[in-house]
Amino acid sequence: MGALDYLYYFCNVTTVRHKRKSMQTVEIKVKIDCDGCERRVKNAVRNMKGVKNVEVNRKLSRVTVSGYVDPNRVLKRVKSTGKRAAEFWPYIPQHIVHYPHASGVYDKRAPAGFVRNVVQGFPAASDAPEENVISYFSDDNVNACSVM
Repeated sequence: MGALDYLYYFCNVTTVRHKRKSMQTVEIKVKIDCDGCERRVKNAVRNMKGVKNVEVNRKLSRVTVSGYVDPNRVLKRVKSTGKRAAEFWPYIPQHIVHYPHASGVYDKRAPAGFVRNVVQGFPAASDAPEENVISYFSDDNVNACSVM
């Protein structure tokens, strides 16, 4: 938002002022088979008000939209092009997840290097002395002991 946009927004004489949406990046998973599908989705999203950048990655089946947009409206616009199976991007990079092969995380349909984005339970730190004693010994090197 430049200085001229700010002054225009501030000095606008209209009676109803709308709060401007924040800059967002929306990622959508949509199956794109050919150049025509890619062009149709890209043009439909690019013509939306507030869109600054549209990137289509056919290999990952991902459309990335940046701008002052509402994510639900972008998804609705993509679905209006005939891509009814479109959904928000459900994957995150595999190296971020602590247990990438846990049930519910690993997905065969996910692109290479990605796993499904789910909330995982982390082992809680406890103050029980029995559990603290167990952590003194290493399973990797049985001859190493941190007590000695």
